Amino acid sequence: MSAEDTRKVAELIKGQRFGFLTTTTPEGKLTSRPMTLQEVEFDGDLWFFAERDSHPVAHVARSPQVNVGVGSGGTWVSLTGTARIVADAAKKRDLWNSAVEAWFPQGPDDPGVVLIHVTGESAEYWNSPGGRLSTAFSFVKAKATGERIDAGENEKVDL
Repeated sequence: MSAEDTRKVAELIKGQRFGFLTTTTPEGKLTSRPMTLQEVEFDGDLWFFAERDSHPVAHVARSPQVNVGVGSGGTWVSLTGTARIVADAAKKRDLWNSAVEAWFPQGPDDPGVVLIHVTGESAEYWNSPGGRLSTAFSFVKAKATGERIDAGENEKVDL
């Protein structure tokens, strides 16, 4: 794991509100759903609140390999890792905020509220400086010149 790679992924994830958590169903099918990312200093880990009896929690308990997709504009991150369910009341209180309370009005001490902790193992990112407008310009330029589009930076990193 390179500290520089982790910093780059952290920079791309910073400020993102939602991630698509992909899990495996008991039937072996992949399924994704948007979940709110908890704002913590990214060190390779991501945190989500969930209901203990929800599908994502059941999927993680059965098959902990997950993927989290994050991005908007010209920046995208696909993080692969292992998830686990955390019921620690102190950690829930530590991450609790008003946005979480809107989804879980019963509060962090309710045993029906748990955390999904994703430990990142690897990530792939795409970063197009200038966002959508720059990407659109590159697309038009590529079509006009017959050359391959310059879509910015794409890297695979181990966390």
